[in-house]
Amino acid sequence: MKITNEVKIAIVAVIGIIALFFGLNFLKGISFFNNEDDYYLSFSDISGMSTSSPIFADGYKVGTVKAIEYDYDHRRNTLVKIGVDKQLRIPKGSTAEISSDLMGNVRINLLLANNPRERVNPGGTIYGGKELGAMGKMGAMIPQVEKMLPKIDSILSSLNKLMADPAIAASLHNVQTVTGNLTVSTRELNTLMAQLNSQLPQMTSKANKVLDNTQVLTAKLAAVDVAKTMSEVDATLNNVNELTAKLNSNNGSLGLLMNDPSLYNNLNSTMKHADSLVVNLREHPKRYVHFSIFGKKDK
Repeated sequence: MKITNEVKIAIVAVIGIIALFFGLNFLKGISFFNNEDDYYLSFSDISGMSTSSPIFADGYKVGTVKAIEYDYDHRRNTLVKIGVDKQLRIPKGSTAEISSDLMGNVRINLLLANNPRERVNPGGTIYGGKELGAMGKMGAMIPQVEKMLPKIDSILSSLNKLMADPAIAASLHNVQTVTGNLTVSTRELNTLMAQLNSQLPQMTSKANKVLDNTQVLTAKLAAVDVAKTMSEVDATLNNVNELTAKLNSNNGSLGLLMNDPSLYNNLNSTMKHADSLVVNLREHPKRYVHFSIFGKKDK
């Protein structure tokens, strides 16, 4: 039997449709092999969830959303049919939550309970809720931000009044002047430090010389016989004490001269007689001096 071109085109079209169907479902994450168990999730708000939304457990993708059953009579929550890998054992008491990122991508996180004895059988229902996430937390902060807005407006108004004060402008001008002075002072300080750095080797050399001289002096002082010097000083002090004792006593000549009052009296009397002689000589010089060109003349 000969196959016409029309039949070939029809076969190719059917194969293309089947491949497109399976390809689209594969891209959605729906598996056509029987390696998943079906469960139901109960939510009061699915927050934009759709079929093929991913299911995660402990951060690992374990399945996808297969269907969503919405109750238009509002007698029960919305049921979400999910397909989960058969190898995953869901403990009894586990819950689910819906989370979304800033881009609006929705995912379901299975919060597995710590119950090794009991499990949720396939076809069972798991109750869930909505995670606040980043956007939810920002939404919760909006009422607080609204309360803060009047205070922020008052603060900004006060700040504008403060900035309009001429004193602020004058203060800023003074700050600019002070900054300029600090710049000049810093430049001068840098110049001074440069000079000090250039003179530092000379100062260090002089300091080393002073230390050398100090070491030499210290060595000389260490070489001095202190005991001998002290004994000589003691002997000198003893001689001075003996001389002082002799001067204070009446035994020696110096002691008699210093301690005998008669010497003072005799010297005083001699000075008086000498003074009288000088006065008499001044008043009667002819009595003591005789001089004549023609010889001696009788008085």
